Amino acid sequence: MAREEAHRPVLLDEVCDILRPAARGCYLDCTVGAGGHAERILALSQPDGKLIGIDRDPQALAAAARRLGRFGKRVSLVHANFTDAAGVLTDHGIGSVHGIVFDLGLSSLQLDAPDRGFSFRHGEAPLDMRADPTTGHTAAELIARASERQLADVLWEYGDERRARRIARAVCRARRREPIRTAGQLAAVVERAAGGRRGRIHPATRTFMAVRVWTNRELPNLEQALTSVRDLVRPGGRVVVISFHSKEDRIAKTVFRAQAREGVWELLTRRPVVPSADERRANPRARSAKLRAVERKA
Repeated sequence: MAREEAHRPVLLDEVCDILRPAARGCYLDCTVGAGGHAERILALSQPDGKLIGIDRDPQALAAAARRLGRFGKRVSLVHANFTDAAGVLTDHGIGSVHGIVFDLGLSSLQLDAPDRGFSFRHGEAPLDMRADPTTGHTAAELIARASERQLADVLWEYGDERRARRIARAVCRARRREPIRTAGQLAAVVERAAGGRRGRIHPATRTFMAVRVWTNRELPNLEQALTSVRDLVRPGGRVVVISFHSKEDRIAKTVFRAQAREGVWELLTRRPVVPSADERRANPRARSAKLRAVERKA
């Protein structure tokens, strides 16, 4: 419970200022996580506003259920990928909503979990990295079967890792000696390939981000979801996207601007909103956050 209480939703005031939660409204949180944004949306939409919360991670949903339990039937939590948002709303008898929020990236609960393999700080953790541990291939399985060229492409495309080829070559050499099964093994291989640690940032940081994005198909899933979300928001409704990765932000910008030219959206943020200096000091994980928002035209 302490870890849930420590979770801080990023850009919380900005999200709610844009979404304008109100009574009788219906809202969709596509990445409900520990429930931080959802909690404020439900509080502001009293007494009868409703929220549907989606998450791929069963552990996150359990945390959200504990946090949001006091709102009773006003909140529904669903284990699903946000690419299935339309089906989730249909299952709840809802055609469209007043607002949608996407808070991308990992939550503090996932990063701090010692058994998920998201962070090299937990060296003995199995190299899983699945946001939904009930389905799909683990990071270890993908790394075991990928070619050196594929690994290099993943590290460059998803992690902007300039040493991608060198690291991919080192990973392939290491796995021939023994399978890479833990977060610590992968971190050690990358650190050696990078020539050791320099400065405060661990040399495996970009590799771990890239492998996580690859394992969970984060970028293609996001593009699919944002392309189709136009059909889930009623006129005047708003969509907010918080990204933590330059390529996530680029997808949001590209999709929203293209659909704005088609007359679907009004762009509410010509430039992304970023956390204040005070928020970055209080919550260092917020430092790379960027928020974009649109409003559905009639």
